[in-house]
Amino acid sequence: MLAEQKYWNPVLETLPREQIRKLQLAKFKRIFRWAYEHSKFHRELYEKAGIKPDDIHSFEDIRRIPTVEKAMMRGIQRKDPFPYGDALCVPLEDVVEFRQTSGTTGQPVYQADTWQDWEWWAESWAYILWAQGYRPRDRVFIPFGYNVFVAFWAGHYAVEKIGAEIVPGGVLDTQARILKIQELRCTAMMATPTYVLGMADAAKSMGIDPRELSIRRITCAGEPGASIPATKKRMEEAWNAKVYDHAGATEIGAWSFECETQSGCLHVNEPFFLVEIQDVDTGEYIEEPGRRGKMIITALDRQAQPCIRFDSKDLIEWAPEPCSCGRTFRMIKGGVVGRADDITKVKGVLLAPGAIEEVVRGMDGLADEFEVVVDKVGDIDRITLKIEIVRGREGERRNIEATLKDQLRLKTNLGYNLEFHDHGTLPRYDVKARRFKDLRPKH
Repeated sequence: MLAEQKYWNPVLETLPREQIRKLQLAKFKRIFRWAYEHSKFHRELYEKAGIKPDDIHSFEDIRRIPTVEKAMMRGIQRKDPFPYGDALCVPLEDVVEFRQTSGTTGQPVYQADTWQDWEWWAESWAYILWAQGYRPRDRVFIPFGYNVFVAFWAGHYAVEKIGAEIVPGGVLDTQARILKIQELRCTAMMATPTYVLGMADAAKSMGIDPRELSIRRITCAGEPGASIPATKKRMEEAWNAKVYDHAGATEIGAWSFECETQSGCLHVNEPFFLVEIQDVDTGEYIEEPGRRGKMIITALDRQAQPCIRFDSKDLIEWAPEPCSCGRTFRMIKGGVVGRADDITKVKGVLLAPGAIEEVVRGMDGLADEFEVVVDKVGDIDRITLKIEIVRGREGERRNIEATLKDQLRLKTNLGYNLEFHDHGTLPRYDVKARRFKDLRPKH
């Protein structure tokens, strides 16, 4: 253990709660003042609300500060200092990293980071990997195309930070990545749930059993699948490995993680982030477990382009108990369960895409990929669920269809038009999957 800790030591994991809260408040006051003094966008926002840095003395004061939405960031970019615009807090020559959001919810947001910001990214990710059992003895394969989307970039640097070995598989295709994992006996990897399952299928088509490879831990991001029990089970069985979830975003950072305990909850990475939960309908702030709301989050140490009270739209709820692992960070139950702007009303019923995934991924005989399309026939909403049957199970279609309809009705209170497609014909995704499509006219 001492030899391992010479590389990196997570000293904040077990701070008493009162010290964590004291640290968060001090950091918030610092980043708020920094943004007020250095960002034209933030200063105008706060002056309009009548709030100055000297007004912030408590967490109650923080809740008076206006929130920021992604659309606001899009609106101020692509002008001087180009391309970041009015939120940039440092001279352009201090920016060393460019990233942008994936664009799944609209025009990408550009994100600037200084070298200090990038060190902060790596440090927050190092807490994630350490909690999931990564150690200097690991050889970690990262099978994603390194580009302007942040994805696992910071995970790469965190692997180095904790002293483990990194194998970047960016330009390789899926088959070559599998062969490289086999050749080097890699022990861990990071990918989206979609790609983890896709790699397992590809390995089988090559005559390689992924369970017999050396991968023993997998960190997921980009989609909620690793916190959905049925999807996690499929991945773990496919690879004979432990699968851990993590939640983060380009404009926010790596703000939560699952630990080796696998309690079904995610730790909030509290030394680096302040998370608040707000009722979607009333705006009330939620402190007690059992009530779901949207996440308002502050990155406490990011300076080039601050993320202060960002309305992420992610739906979360506080867990009732601390984790048995001994970490003192607060937990969110079941991870990110959806987005406030993804929850849609169909036939008068509120529908969360994650509920459909739980049913499909929990069904024996169905392949991993699926697609949901919501449209209208006249004035009536229609939901079409496109699925694939596992090869060799086509003769069971009638029974699978009946069971699937029953489970969907039970879990979502809705009926579906089922479309069966040949195995391997639905779209496959390397990074963020786009399985839910609402084609109804917008009013």
